[in-house]
Amino acid sequence: MDVVDDQGNKIPEHESKRVIAGILAIFLGWAGVHKFILGYTNEGLTMLILTVVLSIVTCGIFSGVVGLIGLIEGIIYLTKTDEEFVYEYQTNKKPWF
Repeated sequence: MDVVDDQGNKIPEHESKRVIAGILAIFLGWAGVHKFILGYTNEGLTMLILTVVLSIVTCGIFSGVVGLIGLIEGIIYLTKTDEEFVYEYQTNKKPWF
């Protein structure tokens, strides 16, 4: 099946990383591992650094916020079709949600 964007242009097919990114986001979202899998190095480092800093500064109280963001992203990833996921996150490089 050909993947086509909103203007009707054919998009080169990529292997979908939807399932692996979704599972990693749910279980290791606090570390930003799913961002690294998708090639979003800056966003992955941001999540990892925020987790470490928030853990140190607030004794772990607010570090769960980053984990919650990962959980939400994992659910979003897994509810999309492979075509939607490839188009949004692998082709168009949408880094957040």
